[in-house]
Amino acid sequence: MIKEQTLIYLDYHATTPTDPRVAEKVLASMTSQFGNASSTDHVFGDKAAAAVSQAAQHLAQLVGASPKEIIFTSGATESINLAIQGTIAASHDSLPRIAISPVEHQAVLDTCKALEKRRRAEIIYLRVDSQGRLDLNHLEQTCRDGVSLLCVMAANNEIGNIYPIEKIGRIAQNHNIPFLCDGSQAVGKIPINVAEWGITYLAVSGHKFYAPQGVGALVVKRGYTLEPILFGGGHQKGLRSGTLNLPGIVGLGEACRWRQLEMVQDESAIAAKRDRLQAQLAEKIPELIINGDINSRLAGNLHISIPGIPNSAIIARVRGKLAISRGSACSSGVEAPSHVLRAMNLPEDVIEGALRIGIGKFTTEAEIDQAADILASTVKDISRLLAEN
Repeated sequence: MIKEQTLIYLDYHATTPTDPRVAEKVLASMTSQFGNASSTDHVFGDKAAAAVSQAAQHLAQLVGASPKEIIFTSGATESINLAIQGTIAASHDSLPRIAISPVEHQAVLDTCKALEKRRRAEIIYLRVDSQGRLDLNHLEQTCRDGVSLLCVMAANNEIGNIYPIEKIGRIAQNHNIPFLCDGSQAVGKIPINVAEWGITYLAVSGHKFYAPQGVGALVVKRGYTLEPILFGGGHQKGLRSGTLNLPGIVGLGEACRWRQLEMVQDESAIAAKRDRLQAQLAEKIPELIINGDINSRLAGNLHISIPGIPNSAIIARVRGKLAISRGSACSSGVEAPSHVLRAMNLPEDVIEGALRIGIGKFTTEAEIDQAADILASTVKDISRLLAEN
């Protein structure tokens, strides 16, 4: 009997498998502890409300915030929309100016573009270099010129760059500018401190750090005013109406608890696996290019390009063996090249040959070695075919 090929998952930036310990808590909240947190006329509601409160505490502890500053949402996209649209709606400026980096997630870019199209805001784009690093001098000058909101992600979802959020937050504070930080890829992987880093709004996505899909949060620093974008029921201080997703929130809180306990150890092990894969690929594929800031990137990120080898050809050939991607999961169905790599002004062949590899806590060394062999042999096969044609 021929042994079936095991599919290796290396797309942890797109989503992570739910930690079994988290899933156990989620299941209990769906079957035996299933109350509505807003219906507290009985014990079921009381227990649900207590579970939501505990989840808020775990998240607050992980990101250096107060539990009272937590607004639970369906995910980072909703959180980002609430922060941006809510800030602009509450602004007294005649034409609010929003400063964003051009390598932000589409949730930020598209929300800002929609506001600009409706003539409700002016968008100012910050500068990045060929490694996707922000020009902090330009950022400070932009803030000095005056903006209503500053948006910079903590870590990039494609190239994995970690941005100096503490420095950026200090600049925003010095100019009294609200600062939205998209923490989707960073929370649970690197330290973040809302209270000490000058972050006004922090967007969180649970499924990026072993919680279920469909749950997230927006941390809203005390003293800042947002206008809601959802109405009905007045839940969560009126900022986000709708029955709370108890199973998701319980899962998010439990994932935060485990990240507090295991983040440092896990990320160190993940970085070692990433470096092992990078070294093997560099040895087997001499033309390999590493994109982004290799001195400041997420432990599990390996963003590569193989000039002359279309990424679509590689993805098609490894599909049944290896789960990797051409870029953001939110735009992988779009034919247009990565806006992140475009903003970095990389050569066309580098952009067309780009692949994003995401490694997580459940990735094994055996899978790393197999993935290196699969990619190397695939590149060799495609190169031979191209040479023959």
